[in-house]
Amino acid sequence: MQRRRRRACSVSENVKSKRARARGSSVRRARGKRAKEKQVEAVTLFEVITMGKSAVQAVIDDWIEAYLTDRDASLLDLISFFIQCCAVTAEMCQSKEDKHLKSKMVEELDEDSAEYPLVQSGPSGRWFHSEFCDFVSVLVAQCQHSVLFDSYLMNSLISLLTELSNSYVRAFRHTCTLAAVKLLSSLLSVALSLSVGIENSQKLYNVQRTKTVRQKTQQLERTQKKISELQEKRAEVESMMDVIFKGVILRTYCMHLSRDMLPEIRSVCMEELGLWMKLYGSSFLNDSYLKYMGWMMHDKVPDVRLKCVLALQGLFGDPVLLPKLDLFISRFKNRLISMVLDKDNEVAVQTMKLLVLISRATDDVLTPEDYKQLLQVVYSSHRPLAATAGELLYSRILSAAAPTSDNQDERSEEDERRQQMLDRLEALLRFYQESELHKHVVYLVDSLWDCGGSLLKDWPTLTAALLQNSSGFTPAEQAVIVEILVASVRQATEGPALVGRSGAKKIMSNREKKIQADDCLKLTEHLFSVLPKLLSKFSCSGDTVASLMRIPQYFHPDSQEAKNTQSVSSLMTEMAAVLDLHSGPAVLEAAARTYLSLCGDGAAWAAAAAASRDSLVQRWVDRLTETMGASLRRGCFSAEEDETRQTVATLKKLRAFHNCHDLSRWSVFDLLSPLLTEDGRLGGPPPEVPSLMFCSDEVLLPQVLEEALQCMSFAMLWSLSTSSQTLTCREKAVAQRLQLRLFCERSYRCLSHCNHSVKNQAFLGVCDVLTAHSYQLQVWDPTCFGPLLYTPSPKLQRALLTFVCMSVFVVPDSDNQSRVSESSEVERLEELHRRRNLLAAFCKLIVHGVLEMSTAAEIYTHYVKHYSDFGDIIKETIYRTRQTDKIESTRTLVLCLQQLFVQLKREQESGGRAHSGVQTFTCIKELARRFALTFGDLVKFRECLVMIHRNGVEFVFQELRQTPDNATPPYLSYLTILSEFSNKLLKPDKKAVLSYLQKHTAEHIIDLREECWQPLIYYRAPQVKVAQLNKLLSSLVNPGDTDPFSVPPELHGRCFNMAATVLGNNSETDDGSVDIEL
Repeated sequence: MQRRRRRACSVSENVKSKRARARGSSVRRARGKRAKEKQVEAVTLFEVITMGKSAVQAVIDDWIEAYLTDRDASLLDLISFFIQCCAVTAEMCQSKEDKHLKSKMVEELDEDSAEYPLVQSGPSGRWFHSEFCDFVSVLVAQCQHSVLFDSYLMNSLISLLTELSNSYVRAFRHTCTLAAVKLLSSLLSVALSLSVGIENSQKLYNVQRTKTVRQKTQQLERTQKKISELQEKRAEVESMMDVIFKGVILRTYCMHLSRDMLPEIRSVCMEELGLWMKLYGSSFLNDSYLKYMGWMMHDKVPDVRLKCVLALQGLFGDPVLLPKLDLFISRFKNRLISMVLDKDNEVAVQTMKLLVLISRATDDVLTPEDYKQLLQVVYSSHRPLAATAGELLYSRILSAAAPTSDNQDERSEEDERRQQMLDRLEALLRFYQESELHKHVVYLVDSLWDCGGSLLKDWPTLTAALLQNSSGFTPAEQAVIVEILVASVRQATEGPALVGRSGAKKIMSNREKKIQADDCLKLTEHLFSVLPKLLSKFSCSGDTVASLMRIPQYFHPDSQEAKNTQSVSSLMTEMAAVLDLHSGPAVLEAAARTYLSLCGDGAAWAAAAAASRDSLVQRWVDRLTETMGASLRRGCFSAEEDETRQTVATLKKLRAFHNCHDLSRWSVFDLLSPLLTEDGRLGGPPPEVPSLMFCSDEVLLPQVLEEALQCMSFAMLWSLSTSSQTLTCREKAVAQRLQLRLFCERSYRCLSHCNHSVKNQAFLGVCDVLTAHSYQLQVWDPTCFGPLLYTPSPKLQRALLTFVCMSVFVVPDSDNQSRVSESSEVERLEELHRRRNLLAAFCKLIVHGVLEMSTAAEIYTHYVKHYSDFGDIIKETIYRTRQTDKIESTRTLVLCLQQLFVQLKREQESGGRAHSGVQTFTCIKELARRFALTFGDLVKFRECLVMIHRNGVEFVFQELRQTPDNATPPYLSYLTILSEFSNKLLKPDKKAVLSYLQKHTAEHIIDLREECWQPLIYYRAPQVKVAQLNKLLSSLVNPGDTDPFSVPPELHGRCFNMAATVLGNNSETDDGSVDIEL
C-alpha cells in the first residue's frame, strides 16, 4: 500500500501540542514486517483515523494479530485510542503510574470543557466525527470472525465505554456515548448476519432431511451443530447489545434530563435507536424502547425532536412494522399533532410528513377532529409546512371523491375524467367553506400546487363548471371557483411568491421555467376565448367580475390566440361593458392594471387595447365635461342627486385609470380645477374652504371633492414624471410651476374642510406632489428644460405640520377607548395604517428637503410617547436626515429637547393644572437617552456630539445675571438631560467640553456645597474624571494647576441624592440632601 500523507485534524490545543507516538510494543511487533512492505509508518490508533478508511482497516488487521499475541498490551492501545479521542494526551495514556491516572485526566479536562475533537467546528470536526464512527464499525466488522466472542475484548471495551459515558466530564461523556451507540449498531449488523446464517443453515437442514438415512445423520449433525453455534453467538451479541443499552442509553437518558446540556448526545441516541428498531425489530421494536422515543419528543432542543420524528418516519414507512406501533401511536398521537405547530419549522414539516404516512397507512388512527385541526395548516405562513399539509388535504380529497362503480361503463373516458375532477372540486369547495377562512384562496391553491396540480391546472374543467347552468354549484360556490381559477392562473405564471409566506424557492431550475412557460401558453390559449363569456355571465357580480378582470394580466404575449382579432375585440367589448356597469374600487383597479398590461409593448393585442382604453377615457371626459358645464353655475357646484352620483362614478373611473396611465392629453387638471374655487359663498363652509357647495345630499359632494383632488394630484405627478419629454421650452416650464402653485393653494384651503376624508386627501396629495417635484429637481438635466423651482409658502408649511400633529399623534380619551374596545380589531389597524401613511408622507418632505429640517423637531417630541405605533418611522427620519446633513439633524434633536424642557418649565412656573400635552422630566430624559442611542459611530459623529454639549451649556448659562434671589440659572436642570449624551463623548472631547463649561461659569459665583448646584455636579462628573486623569499625568510638568470646580475636602464624604433631584422623589434621605423641584 502506498504511503499516505497524514491529514492534520484540528483538535484541541492539548492534542495539537502534545501529539506523540504510541509506545505499544505489541502493535509495533505485529505490524513491523507489514509496515516495511507497505510503507506505513508506526503511529497511534488515534492518528490512524486521519489516514482514511483503508488505512484504518489495515491497521485494525495488524491490531488483531497483535491482540492474538498479547491481548493485554493491545487492549491498552485500544483504550488509549478512546481516551485520546477525548483530548487526553498520549503520554498520559501510556503512563505506567495508574494510581492517580483518572484524577489527572479529570483535572486536565474541565467538567464542561468544549475543547475536544468531536465538538470542533468546521470541516475538520465533521471529518473527525465520520472517521471516528467508521473506526468503531470497522473494528467490530474485522473482529466478528475472530476475537469478538472471546469474552475478554468486548467485556473490557463495554465496561470502559459504559463508565466513561456516565462521567461528569463532558468530553468523556460525549465521545464514549457516541462510541457506545456506534458499537451497538455494529453489533446489530453482526447479529443480522448471524440471523441470515441461521436462516440459511435451517433451510439446508430441511433439505438434508430428505436425503438417505446414512448421509442424513452425518450432515444433519454438522448442520445442527452449526445452527447451535450461530444461535449461541447471536445470543451473546444480543446480550452485549442489551448491556450497552441499559448501561449507556438508559443511564444517559436519566442523566441528560437532570444535568447534561449537550443536545448532540441525545440526538445521537435517538437517531441510532430508530435505526435499531427498524433493522432489528425483534429485539428493539417494542413498547419498552418506543417509550423513550415518545418521551424525547418533548425535548427542549429542536434537533432532538427532529431526530425522533425522522426515526418514526422510517418505522411508519414500513408496513411490516405497523402492528407493533399501535400502542405507541395511541399514547403519543396528541403530542405528534401538537408538534405540527412547533416553533422550529423543520420539526413541524417533518412531523406533518409523519402524520401523512400515518394517515396513508391506517384509516382509524386520526379522527375527524384531528383532521380538522391538521388541515388548517394549509394556511400556514411557512410554505414547506403548508405544502405538506396540502398533501394530506389532497389525499383526503381523493378519498372523498373516489369513483363509484355505478354507471362507469356507460360513460366515456373523457366524461369519466371530467366527472372525477368535478367531484374533487366539490370536495375542495366543501373544505374551504367548512374552514371559514375566507379571502385565503390564494394560499390554499399554493399549498395544493405541488401535489394537486392536475386539478388546479385543469382550466377547461374549471371554466366548464362556471359556464354550465346545470353544474349544480351555488353562486357562492361559483365565486370561490372563480377565486381558485384566478389563483391557479397567477400561480402558473408567477410561481409560489406570496406576500406573508416564506420558505419558497427563490431560484427556479430550467425545467421549472420550461413548465411555467408551457402552462402560461396553455392558459392563454384557453382563457382568451372563454374569458369574454365569463365576464358576460358574471357581469352583475362586482367581486366576481373584479377577480376575472385580473386574468388578462397573466396572458402570454406570444400566444397564437393573440393574433385572433375576433377574440381580442370580444374581450375588449366585454371589459368596456363591465366598466359601464361598475364603479367599485376593486373592479376599477383590476381594470386599470389589466389595460396597463395589455397596452404594453411587444404584444399583438397592444394596439386594440390602447384604442379601447382611449375610447373609454374620452367617453368619461366628455360625460364629465357635460355634467360640470351644467352643474357649475355662478362659481359653485350645484346638481341633482342622480347627476352627482354619476359625477362621482365618473371621477372614480378617471382616478383609477389616471393612477396607472398617463392621461395628460385629456387635460384632466384643467377640467377639474373649476371645482376648487377661491371664494366660498352661500353660507356653506367658511371663507377659506373651497366653495364646493352643498346641495340636497351632503354626503356625495365631499366625495366629488375628494375624487377631484386625487385626480388632480395624479395629473401633477404624471406632469412631473414626464417633464423631461414634455417640457421643451421655458413657457411650458412656467406653466407647469403655475399649475403646481395652483394645486398647492387649492389643497391648502381643503386642509380646513369639515370632512376628514377631504382633508386627508388634500394633505396626501400635496405631500406626494411636493416630494415628486423635489425628486425631479434632483435628477434634472441642466442641458435641457426641466421643472422650475417651487417652494411651498410658510402658511402651507405651518398648515401641514399642524395637520400632522392634530391627526396623527392623537391620544384617545376614555370614551374613545371604550368605543375602540368594542369595535373590531380590523378597524383599529386600518385607522393606524392611515395615520402611519400621513406621518410617512410628511417625513418624506423633510427627508427630501422640501421642508426645513428643524420642522421635524415637533415630530421628534412624540418619539417616546408613540414609539409602538410610529417609532420606526421617526427613527428612519432621523437616520435619513443625518445622512443629508448630520450637523443640522443634530441641531433638530437639540431643538426638540429644549422645546420640551421650556414647555415643562413654563407649565411648572404657571402653577396651573398639568396639561396632557406637556411631557414630564422623566419622559424628556428618556427621549434624550433614545436620541443618544442613535449615535453609533462615535468617531463619525464626534463633531455632532460636541455640538450638542456646547449648545446645551449655552442654553443653560445664556444671559445669567446672579442675584441674591436667583443664584442659579433657571434652566440648570437641563444639564441632567444633557448628561445622557456624556457617555458618547471621546476622552479628548470631554476635556474640551469641561473647558467650555468652565469658560461660561468663570464669571459666576458657584458654591458646589449647595444642593441647588446638583445638576452641575452630576453633569461635570464624567468630564472631571477624565480631566483628573490627565492632570495626574501632567502633574510633574505643571504642579501648580488646580481645578476651580474641584470638590472641597469636606464634601468628599457627602453623598448627593441625584435620583431624588432628577425623578422628583418626595422622600428625604439621611445624608442631608435636599430635593429640588423644577
